[in-house]
Amino acid sequence: MSLRSLPILFINLGGEMLYILDQRLRAQNIPDDKARKVMHDIIGTMFNRRFMEELFKPQDIYSRKAMRTVFDRLAHASIMRLNTASMDKLYDLMTMAVKYQVSLCMRPYDLLLITFNHMDAILSHVRENSPTRANVDFVVKLLVQTFSTLSSGELQLIRQNLLQFFQDMHIRVSIFLKEKVQSSNGRFILPAGGPVPYGTEIPGTVRYFNSDGKQNKTVEFPTSGNYSATLKEGSLAPKGDRVVKLGKNMYNKVRPSDTTVSPEKQQRKTQSVEEITSNPNPMVKAELNLLAHLMGAVENKSEKKESDFRISMFNTDQEEEEFAALRPPSEMYDLKVINIDATKGSKSEELLKIMGDLSIPESSTQADKGDDLLALMDSAS
Repeated sequence: MSLRSLPILFINLGGEMLYILDQRLRAQNIPDDKARKVMHDIIGTMFNRRFMEELFKPQDIYSRKAMRTVFDRLAHASIMRLNTASMDKLYDLMTMAVKYQVSLCMRPYDLLLITFNHMDAILSHVRENSPTRANVDFVVKLLVQTFSTLSSGELQLIRQNLLQFFQDMHIRVSIFLKEKVQSSNGRFILPAGGPVPYGTEIPGTVRYFNSDGKQNKTVEFPTSGNYSATLKEGSLAPKGDRVVKLGKNMYNKVRPSDTTVSPEKQQRKTQSVEEITSNPNPMVKAELNLLAHLMGAVENKSEKKESDFRISMFNTDQEEEEFAALRPPSEMYDLKVINIDATKGSKSEELLKIMGDLSIPESSTQADKGDDLLALMDSAS
């Protein structure tokens, strides 16, 4: 397990969220000044310097429930408002897009190029906003410092961590279904063919060498896909050529109806995000509080301001009602925790003694760590 996965996950999910929101703001003809304010406010909250410094510290990846709640609050960090169904749909689109991108990484290094594609798009929104631009530039430097020196094995561990986070999430998305990269059951169809990773050869040739290392025979064999060579290495420079297309805005040339989650035939009863997070698992409660307070996005949503406006992720009321009835089950957002009482059994006294020896002092719990960080943030503000 890698302790460096969280920043990659957060930035890529955030980048996809901005792509989708930008498309919906345009589709609903929101005035440019309001749309610009929404994007600036969300990016400014997302790239809060103190929050990013904490996010980049080595740590386990946060739970699905914690990430779901953070992006709910992040999406409402400006004057824009989403109802529960629209927020659920937004998060579904975000997670499936990033899952698809991570699944298609041909080599571990490509994960960084995908992240930088998202960062390039984010920078394009804040070029005229100096304070926010400075914070985004700061995160670009953090990414280079943190990940550019990692080995392929360490990057592969990050990729495996991300795939584990997305495991069992199979939500049908219209744009993926139309491009035939997703099957009717929500699973992605990985292509056989296309460009090969930089530094590797096109498959189809077997070379034989003799004992002194000289090639003495070559055999060609047919391949199932149409492969092409990648002639240039992707760059992590601030204005470099990423080469990899994954992580770019796939909604630029699509109709509004393509930013939809395709309904499924079987109806599944679900809970709203408020119900999901109202009684959080004790293991993630500290995560929720810490992330929310670090981002400064804790607010009373019941107080609607005059400047607030609502956007919908749906084209019609009927589409929204159908989605609300078919939302993925709440357990998709978190892993079930099985509690085992080791004090019961024939050797309970011996087990109790062992458990006592292994007990962790109260001062080192995650909740206390969260309290310390919150106190730090309060003092800074």
